[in-house]
Amino acid sequence: MRCFRELLVAVQFLTRLPVPPYRYEPTLVPGAAKFYPLAGALIGLGAWALDWALRPHLPGTIFAAVVLAYLVLVTGGMHEDGLADSCDGLGAGGERARMLEIMRDSRMGSYGTLAIVFSVLARWALLAAIAPERFVAFVIAAQVFSRWTPLPLGFFLPSAREQGLGQKVAGKVSLASLVVGSCVALAIAALCLGWKMLFPAAAVVAVTAASGALYRARLGGITGDCFGATAQLSEIGVYLCAVWQ
Repeated sequence: MRCFRELLVAVQFLTRLPVPPYRYEPTLVPGAAKFYPLAGALIGLGAWALDWALRPHLPGTIFAAVVLAYLVLVTGGMHEDGLADSCDGLGAGGERARMLEIMRDSRMGSYGTLAIVFSVLARWALLAAIAPERFVAFVIAAQVFSRWTPLPLGFFLPSAREQGLGQKVAGKVSLASLVVGSCVALAIAALCLGWKMLFPAAAVVAVTAASGALYRARLGGITGDCFGATAQLSEIGVYLCAVWQ
């Protein structure tokens, strides 16, 4: 069944979780985008299991560090890498070609290093500050909403490169995938947070719109690193909503 194979592509693309063997076709990649929020929910369920097993036995700050480590490991740090590369390239400025060249460089510069440090510190502090009774709901919502962000970015923005992982999604997300993926993300978030999902949803839309405008203005499109950067910033935005008084 094509939809099931697209779901497997989404899980395989966004996580390091094992998936059963399936017949891969390149044409599955754009359609798989609508299942990115479901892949995010799967990641969030792992955090729920950690909450059930470990929270009664660990201080809040240590537990937050464990959950953060899990989130990095289960995704292979792909969003952190994207954030670092994007900040290195955009921070350096200059010509579009030069920024894209810097973003492709495997070496990390000062902007990328600072971005990683602040991202890790922000998520750790925010996760530790979330009330225990709200923790699981907001972590799942954060994983779902952050994996939703490639849908509008991939629908509205072209690829800034002729090759690369981002090129497989940029400009190739269909309206149907955008609508289906958005409905899935909102449904899961509503199940977790009820009407309180409106605030993190608005924050994620704002982050996505602002970052997308920046990518278009500076790069003329979007790259795989940019997808990761927006997902990371959106995740932080949801956690911030969880602790905002």
